Amino acid sequence: QVQLVESGGGLVQAGGSLRLSCAASGRTFSGYTVGWFRPPPGKEREFVAAISWSGGSTKHADSMKGRFTISRDNAKNTVYLQMNSLKPEDTAVYYCAATNYYLATDMNRFGSWGQGTQVTVSS
Repeated sequence: QVQLVESGGGLVQAGGSLRLSCAASGRTFSGYTVGWFRPPPGKEREFVAAISWSGGSTKHADSMKGRFTISRDNAKNTVYLQMNSLKPEDTAVYYCAATNYYLATDMNRFGSWGQGTQVTVSS
């Protein structure tokens, strides 16, 4: 399985921006869909965004469309999540994950997970 390492989290004021990175190690992202997830307080991880291997297809959760954008640079073996207009309710640990299922959004279809990166948005 591919090993994933997230980075880029931190503390930001409401309205600010952050860019998260998800880097693969051990093997490349070749052929994998990569997704981002976050757990709302007291709930399981919810889908944020996913991107196909080629980067030509993406999906974003409805609540984040227009604010969050997923992208990837396969030459750098890295997937990004650009987060703009951040809100306090975006505060969470953000996880990236990889799957062989094309453009999956169900967390149960993702077999490789990173350790997560904390994003805190202050009001």
